[in-house]
Amino acid sequence: MNVRFGIVGFGFMGPIHLKMISETDGAAVTAVCDIDPEPLAAAPAGIRTYTDATELFRDGNVDVAVISANNDQHKQLVLAAAAAGKHVLCEKPVALSLADLDEMAAACNAAGVTFTVHQQRRFDADFRTTKAVFDSGTLGDVYTVKSSLYGFNGNMHDWHIYPEQGGGMLYDWGVHLLDQLLWMIPGAITTVFADVRNVINKDVDDYFNVLLRFACGVMAELELGTYYLSDKPNWFQRHWYIGGNAGCMYVDGFSGSMASLGCESAIVRTSELLTSAPDGKRSMSAMGPTRSFGPPPEGRIVTEPVEAVNTTHKDYYINYLKALRGEEPPLVTIPEVRRVLRLMDAIRESAATGRSVDFE
Repeated sequence: MNVRFGIVGFGFMGPIHLKMISETDGAAVTAVCDIDPEPLAAAPAGIRTYTDATELFRDGNVDVAVISANNDQHKQLVLAAAAAGKHVLCEKPVALSLADLDEMAAACNAAGVTFTVHQQRRFDADFRTTKAVFDSGTLGDVYTVKSSLYGFNGNMHDWHIYPEQGGGMLYDWGVHLLDQLLWMIPGAITTVFADVRNVINKDVDDYFNVLLRFACGVMAELELGTYYLSDKPNWFQRHWYIGGNAGCMYVDGFSGSMASLGCESAIVRTSELLTSAPDGKRSMSAMGPTRSFGPPPEGRIVTEPVEAVNTTHKDYYINYLKALRGEEPPLVTIPEVRRVLRLMDAIRESAATGRSVDFE
C-alpha cells in the first residue's frame, strides 16, 4: 500500500515535492493545499485540493504532511499536523529559532508521529562526489575545505525579502550548505567566525563568509554572494575545494535533481616535492628563490579523474519511505538539524560582534 502524502504550500517547492513523490515507488500524493487557489489549478486530476491546511490535516487519506509553506509558517503548521496524527516532513529551515524547533519536536514526539526535515541537498551529486573523496583519505591529512556559490542577479524575490518571514540567504541557501559541511566533516566545531552582509538587498542578507575550525584540524570556509561577479567560465555554479598534504581536489559545477549543468572535477597532485638546497648553495628560479610560486615546470602538476557519485534528490524520498517502514535509519535527524540552527545563531553573533565565537 502506498504511503499517502499531503502537501501544504503549493508555490515553488510544492510541485517539486509532488513530482519526486509521484516518481517514487510506494508513495503517492493524495492532497495539496495552498491559501492561494490559483496554483491549485495545476494539481493533477484525482488529487484533492484545499485552501485551508486544517482541512488537509483532517483528511483520512493523508499519512504524511509535507510542509512547504513560507518559513515563518512552519511552526504552526507542524504543530497542527502533529495534533492531527500526521507524520511530518518539513521544508528547511525547519524553524526560525531553537525554541520553536524544540517545541515542534516535542509535539511530534508526544503525538507519536515522525518528524524530519527536507535537507535533500545531501543528495547533490557534486556534494556526494566531494564527500566520497574526503572520506576516502586519498588526499592525506585534509587541512581545508572550501564551499562557495555565487550569483549575478543580486536581488531576492517574493517573501524572501522580508526578514520577519525568514528571508535572506543564510536561511535560504546557508542552511543547506552548512548542513553539507557538518555532515561531511567529522567531530566538533571549536570556533566560528563570520561576515554577513546586505550588499544589494536592504533588509535581508545576501552575502556571507563563514570560517569553521573543526577539532579534527580542518578549517572549512563557506562563501555565498548573490552579487559576486566574475567573467571566468562556470563562475556562477557550485565550487568545492579540498586541500590535503597528499593532494587537492576540486569540483566545479551544479549537479542535482533540480539542476544539472555538468561538473568539472579532478584530483591534483605534484609529481615530486621540493627539496632543500645544499648548505651554502642558492637555488633560484625565474620567480625568485622561493620556487613554490609561479609557473610549475612541465610535468610537475599531475591530475587524476574523480569518480562521480550519481545521486538525485529523489533518493531523499527513497530513504524517507524506508525509514518510515523501519527498514533503515532516517538520513536527516532532528539533532543534526538543531546543530545547524545553533551554528546559524553563532554565525549571526560573530557577524554582529566582529569576533570569533566558541561553539562546541
